[in-house]
Amino acid sequence: MSYAQSPKKTGLPREVVKWLQSLDLSFYPKNIRRELSNGYLVAEILSRYYPQDFQVHSYDKGTSLSAKQRNWSQIVKSLQKQNLHLMQEAIDGSIHCKPRAAELLVQEVYTILTKRSIRDVQGSESNFSDQEYQELLPELARSTASKAIKNNLRITEIMAEPDVSTNQKKAEVILSRYLDHKAAERVSNPGRFKVKPNLVTSSCDDDTTSKFCSSSTWSGAAVSFKEIKVHQPARRSLVNY
Repeated sequence: MSYAQSPKKTGLPREVVKWLQSLDLSFYPKNIRRELSNGYLVAEILSRYYPQDFQVHSYDKGTSLSAKQRNWSQIVKSLQKQNLHLMQEAIDGSIHCKPRAAELLVQEVYTILTKRSIRDVQGSESNFSDQEYQELLPELARSTASKAIKNNLRITEIMAEPDVSTNQKKAEVILSRYLDHKAAERVSNPGRFKVKPNLVTSSCDDDTTSKFCSSSTWSGAAVSFKEIKVHQPARRSLVNY
């Protein structure tokens, strides 16, 4: 089977891309994160090496959480028969479409099936967060703390593990990582977080204004606020004659 066009950027090493193209799959994963999520394509890849253990017709093409969990449970059991194992963290990250999880997973499948190593392969210590993407954004466009939690704690994770305390701990880890990153930013780029001095240049020269300035100016740790008195012209009332 020939593919009309390979994806512009899959996040995969060149040798893995060429290997996938050589497997004559039913379709090429143009969006690796989305199309490996339900496990169907992974089962199809494994069926090229173990056709008796991985019969593609027994896997669901659906995208619901239950379909994904069934497919991956079946894949794990079939791999265990061959004494093969995939990282559970990568599987879970792929199910929930976490950043870089599917890329790591398909590289792991490549290594297991071909017995070839990949240089610069992503380590198992990856937290599958969007931190790498955030660092590519302009500083003012990066996520706030609440947005970081929303981006990195998927709704399918909560559905799969509805325990409140478990999800609270996950949110706390995400928040802690966010605050640590912000603290590192303050150290590396202190000028960005430094409050600019007050730009008010008017001076207190006459007695009246000087008295007002001395009694109506508050200075905080880094910012000064000065009350400004506005004189409005008196309005004339309209009288109907």
